[in-house]
Amino acid sequence: MEVLLIYLLVGMGAGTIAGLFGVGGGLIIVPALVLVFAAQGIEPEILTHMAVGTSLATIIITSISSIRTHHLKGAVDWTIVAAMAPGILIGSWIGGMTADWLSGAWLQLLIGIFAVGIALKMWRDGLRKAQLVSDGSRVPGRVGLSFAGGFIGWVSAIFGIGGGSLTVPFLSRCHVVIQRAVATSAACGLPIAVAGALSFAVQGWNNPQLPEWSSGYIYWPAFLGIVLASTWFARLGALLAHKLSPQLLKNCFAGLLFLIGARFIWLNYGVVLG
Repeated sequence: MEVLLIYLLVGMGAGTIAGLFGVGGGLIIVPALVLVFAAQGIEPEILTHMAVGTSLATIIITSISSIRTHHLKGAVDWTIVAAMAPGILIGSWIGGMTADWLSGAWLQLLIGIFAVGIALKMWRDGLRKAQLVSDGSRVPGRVGLSFAGGFIGWVSAIFGIGGGSLTVPFLSRCHVVIQRAVATSAACGLPIAVAGALSFAVQGWNNPQLPEWSSGYIYWPAFLGIVLASTWFARLGALLAHKLSPQLLKNCFAGLLFLIGARFIWLNYGVVLG
């Protein structure tokens, strides 16, 4: 019961931050689960893989609600989603395999570098003028979209995210209007999460170091607690966001990501290099 309470708290925090900052919860869930799993005494070699796999499993549930909301507003470009989906499914599966080849220290180091990179990008975007052209004139064909989906799926599965931090910038560069880019990115998050979570489940299936209540690298008590709490608290975060400065929120979240990433890099670069 105490363990489930901890995961409920993780879900509350991840949901609130996701709603407050308008990002997927994976960027928060993975670092939080790494800390919780370490405190539980889960083996260091697999705890990061479990954090990523469990995060992807939770995104399956949370993305369904997000997709429904965007679809009812007519904001999802399903043509783009259909073109990207084959690449996403293949890339996400390979992402799970890639993560399984990496040691726990290497995976944490890469997550740290990714988090710092996203933080710096958010700060840079805040200083740059918004893209004025949004006519969709640079959207590639089906083959190009499928290859883009493959890369996005591969990277997202490794880091346990829904891909919004990659898909939205990609579609924006294709001159897709930002609201449509965000909605389409949300729809792309579901195949990323499904294929990635299944891959992590398969890669870790017979690992003797896994704790009870695991299916491969997916840990069901953590999944349950996070899913139960994150959806409700995402709404709270969204309400709070309307009362605060959007740019201040983005800068604060970038700062949080930078600190998380820097901590992961600091703790693991010596292990990897030494």
